[in-house]
Amino acid sequence: MEKYVKIEGVPDFECIRLAPKTSDYAVCIPVINEGERIRKELYRAKKYQVDQYADLILCDGGSEDGSMSPAALKKMGVRALLTKTGPGKQGAQLRMGFYFALLEEYDGIITIDGNNKDSIEDTVHFIEKLEEGYDFVQGSRFILGGRAVRTPWMRYLSVKLIHAPVISLTAGERFTDSTNNFRAYSARYLRDERTAPFRDCFMGYELLAYLSVRASQLGYKTCEIPVTRRYPPRGQKTPTKISMIRGNLELMKILLKNAAGKYNP
Repeated sequence: MEKYVKIEGVPDFECIRLAPKTSDYAVCIPVINEGERIRKELYRAKKYQVDQYADLILCDGGSEDGSMSPAALKKMGVRALLTKTGPGKQGAQLRMGFYFALLEEYDGIITIDGNNKDSIEDTVHFIEKLEEGYDFVQGSRFILGGRAVRTPWMRYLSVKLIHAPVISLTAGERFTDSTNNFRAYSARYLRDERTAPFRDCFMGYELLAYLSVRASQLGYKTCEIPVTRRYPPRGQKTPTKISMIRGNLELMKILLKNAAGKYNP
């Protein structure tokens, strides 16, 4: 186990390497206590041979449910397990993953939630866009070819009427599914000092909002591609870390600060 501590803008974390680097692209998956959901997602990744064209890196926020067994993860094709020991939530997990991936000299990074809602088999299409020269690729269930399955009505309306319009206005370019973490970034976009993702102001969902607009603002090449996001059937718990009232109010606060340029370096 390797320990990474006292790196400015990156939370302290531990790394267990389970396999050597085999690709120019990494898939960073932030997780915390996802249990059977992450196991199913990794099974699907194995089924569709995602590990044959991208290295899987789990960015764990401190799971205590037994789902992060290194031996089991290795069998499922995971290349590295990063475990955050410093402060922060999703934004800190992503900064940890980005830092490791850039240190390992990957050309591009795909991110996807670890709750098995997204079509991880579409990872290859993000890589295709990165290889075409795109620097920010947003997955969308709301464009031609995308699928929104059982999206909760409150989530649907908040994305359609608030989040996506505000993000689009801030970016100066239209995006339709801006809360979706299934996306890709080029290494050059993340390394750009005008982007500067390695800052402690990105603790929660701030980094997703910021990176959604900064690429367009800096003149990088961006696009959306169709993906599927599937929520569980009625009666089953919806996998989300965003609470109905407090969580959505926090997202609105982040959107407004982002629109005002408060996260720009």
